[in-house]
Amino acid sequence: MLKKCGYVRVGAITPNLKVGNVSFNVKEIIKLIKEANNKGVQIVTLPELSLTGYTCNDLFHQDVLLDESLKGLELILKETSKLNIIAIIGMPISLDNQLFNVGVVINKGKILGMIPKTYIPNYSEFYEKRWFASSTNAISETVNILDEEVPFGINILFQDKENKSICFGVELCEDLWSVNPPSNEHALNGASMIFNLSASNEIIGKYEYRQNLVRMQSAKTISAYIYASSGVNESTTDVVFSGHSIIAENGTIIKESERFDFNSNMIITDIDINKLMNNRYKDISYMGIKPTLKYRKINIDIKDTNDNLLREYTPYPFVPSNEEIRNNRCYEIFNIQACGLAKRLKHTGIKKTVIGISGGLDSTLALLVIKEAYKKLDISNDNIIAVTMPGFGTTSRTYQNALNLINNMGATLKEINIKESCLKHFEDIGQDPNNYDITYENSQARERTQILMDIANKEGGLVIGTGDLSELALGWCTYNGDHMSMYAVNTSIPKTLVRYLVKWIADTHEDIKDTIYDILDTPISPELLPPDKKGNIRQKTENSVGPYILHDFFLYHFLRYGATLSKIYLIATKTFKDMYDAETIKKWLTFFLKRFFSQQFKRSCMPDGPKVGTISLSPRGDLRMPSDADVSIWLDDII
Repeated sequence: MLKKCGYVRVGAITPNLKVGNVSFNVKEIIKLIKEANNKGVQIVTLPELSLTGYTCNDLFHQDVLLDESLKGLELILKETSKLNIIAIIGMPISLDNQLFNVGVVINKGKILGMIPKTYIPNYSEFYEKRWFASSTNAISETVNILDEEVPFGINILFQDKENKSICFGVELCEDLWSVNPPSNEHALNGASMIFNLSASNEIIGKYEYRQNLVRMQSAKTISAYIYASSGVNESTTDVVFSGHSIIAENGTIIKESERFDFNSNMIITDIDINKLMNNRYKDISYMGIKPTLKYRKINIDIKDTNDNLLREYTPYPFVPSNEEIRNNRCYEIFNIQACGLAKRLKHTGIKKTVIGISGGLDSTLALLVIKEAYKKLDISNDNIIAVTMPGFGTTSRTYQNALNLINNMGATLKEINIKESCLKHFEDIGQDPNNYDITYENSQARERTQILMDIANKEGGLVIGTGDLSELALGWCTYNGDHMSMYAVNTSIPKTLVRYLVKWIADTHEDIKDTIYDILDTPISPELLPPDKKGNIRQKTENSVGPYILHDFFLYHFLRYGATLSKIYLIATKTFKDMYDAETIKKWLTFFLKRFFSQQFKRSCMPDGPKVGTISLSPRGDLRMPSDADVSIWLDDII
């Protein structure tokens, strides 16, 4: 199931070792490979020269050490021959009258290939050229090891026979630190994962630098980067190693080891190969430079597994969990919204804006954006024509909050009750006012939009839309009703983020804080159906369309990474296991996709609005989708 959904489980090991004691090191490596296999790891890497220890120095010129290394490799092959796991082990190898520092890729008792180090450090505390040659000095493309002819070179990738996107390359330590790492070519030739066998010592500041290096290389190559480094049991004659292992994916560190541990340690996670490939497909500049090396691809066999997914996903993918980062994000978004509107006003020479205020979150955010845009342009707030339009479903709570908000803003208030107009319209079209159907609801939405548009014509202003990204995704808006405006400032803000954004603004505006906090506590509703007997909101949106926390989660993974429904279902059931059962998640996931496809016609003619994040539904920008696409094959993936 995990492989079917595009996941590969990888690991990075820093073993306890004794410098020069190959027998001890081999036993520890065998134990750790078996442990990783038992945990479902499919590919694991160890540090540079992990069979001997990196710090053997001139002992690398001793035949006994080289001979013992080969014997150790032979024992590892024998002891792991029945395991499915692929392991990458560091050791010295002699070839073409030279010694090479190599990563040996093994599986089921066979050596799949050997990758030599290219960039040999010979500065400061490093003097590897005293023992090892660069891959550029190699003459042969194979090496005879343990009576096997094994592929040798940096132009080797290992590719799954079934899923060609599961493909990895190997580089060693300094290769990463160079101006042109081999992993660049690996990625261009199809490697979605890079494994690095390293021995990186610790000095002040190097920890952070190493983190950034691994993170950025994974971002540049749009790959997973699995980095294993030598630990504190290496020789400390001149330097100290910490055993810093890192697993990054497309610019994000998703797993990291504890440093300075004298015991063996291992980090494990699941790499999302499909997500990486989807990013590559979208990034048309990715293959802007043609590869220069001709690669050899070795077939591997990654077995699928039904193990539990290890990756953790936030239930709020649009909302950073860290408060400081979230506040910074809110600042950026709010300014993008305000500047987008300010530019439109400046370009048109229009100073007046018209907005419908319901006392709900979306219109509150849009009004705050207008106020900020006016501040940037030095326009008086009385040019904001804020219209409250009570209807059949308006409650005293939302009505009063709307009035308080408008008055506190210093905007120009217009109150227009739409009940009589709607009743006359019902009479004209033969609609029973006691029939609370879609006509009853949508007539109110269109009446409100007509009022706003006509006021804008009368005043020479722009109608500012309030609808958000989540509503657009579900098509939860009335066509040519709240669907339409002259500039829509919330168009790429998902519902789950609107709440945090409005709260962030409220906390910086003491004069309207109490009103906004009450709006934050009000259930989400279009208020198109009459209130209950106690005057409370009867029509709650999430009772009809499902929880927005789920829909925003579905939207993010479906559009951002092109995830299949089976994959979204897998990660959603794990992420929301304490909130919703599997059947509920499946129900709303199916609902989401059906609505997303069927409602595209509304998005095809949506008004202009600023993009603020990676996901936008604008037909002019991020989503060019036919309005009559058939959803069947997507639904077949889960139903």
